[in-house]
Amino acid sequence: MAAIANLTIDAGASFSSDVDVLTDDGGIFSLVGYTAEGKMTKGYSETYPRVYFDIAVYENDGTVTISLDPTDTIQLEEGRWVYDVQITETATGDVTRVVEGMITVFPSVSGIV
Repeated sequence: MAAIANLTIDAGASFSSDVDVLTDDGGIFSLVGYTAEGKMTKGYSETYPRVYFDIAVYENDGTVTISLDPTDTIQLEEGRWVYDVQITETATGDVTRVVEGMITVFPSVSGIV
């Protein structure tokens, strides 16, 4: 089962969050041979807007970093969004959801337009 983490994004600011992928006994999960993907949307059944995170996979550290730059976050509608991050084992195609939750987007007064 995926971990649950609720996040916040300030529109017009850089956003980044690390996801530590752990083994069942709490150790570091090796992400060698895995890819990752993460998305956010306004609701589980929504198909638009669907925002894709920039992803960095740190294989030996068991960490996936999701991020958005300020030009992406300024475009986000304020309010509640849902998101998840999945890893895929490239050899088998097996997909595992590692984290999911809600993201609250706060509007910007001075952010870039």
